[in-house]
Amino acid sequence: MDGCAQMCKWFLILFNSLFALVGFGLVLIGFWLRFGAQTQGLFDIDLNTADFTIGVTVLMVTGVLMLVTAVIGDCGVCNQSKTSLSVFAGLLSVLMMAEIAAGVMSFMWGGQVADFYLTVYAQYVNSRSVGQAVALKLFHNAFDCCGVGGGIELFVRDTCPDGNFVQKLTFSSCPNVIISMFDSKAPLLLGGFLGTAAVMMVALVCCCVLSNRLKASLYSSPSVY
Repeated sequence: MDGCAQMCKWFLILFNSLFALVGFGLVLIGFWLRFGAQTQGLFDIDLNTADFTIGVTVLMVTGVLMLVTAVIGDCGVCNQSKTSLSVFAGLLSVLMMAEIAAGVMSFMWGGQVADFYLTVYAQYVNSRSVGQAVALKLFHNAFDCCGVGGGIELFVRDTCPDGNFVQKLTFSSCPNVIISMFDSKAPLLLGGFLGTAAVMMVALVCCCVLSNRLKASLYSSPSVY
């Protein structure tokens, strides 16, 4: 292989190693969220909802697909297999398009997070569970807000960010704050997703370079009779 092909080879090995680690991490997080008793035990929230199940399933499937893609890619690079590199390029193209789509969809995440907050808030109002109070306090401190607008119940004020009595009465509505924050940060999220997609594009180009070198070496090798 020439210098360019060697650089592409080592870049793909490094890329696939990191890709596999990220994919494995996503699978572990998905399993923990879906089946871990710690999740409901810590926050005491009913997570048996369609949106949560779909989200966790997508997370786990994405992680598995990343793992499979990384393994096939490394096999193609190390074994100099044009077939494996072609499969790797196809899977990586699918993941790259999904990455771009996720970046575009980040503009809609604010509404989904706000809906999840409303679910936790309603459950806490009905049950006043300690675990749900912890979840609400995390939301309130993260977004510097409290409640859903209007009057705030006395037992909800205990989960508001630190402040005096008047401040706890004047906190902004959390659903509005969450949506506004995601709307303002969505371009940054989109930039992050597009940056990741650009790295994946470089890996795809390197894959094509290696495939072409393997094809050229196959045609240039002398025939044996």
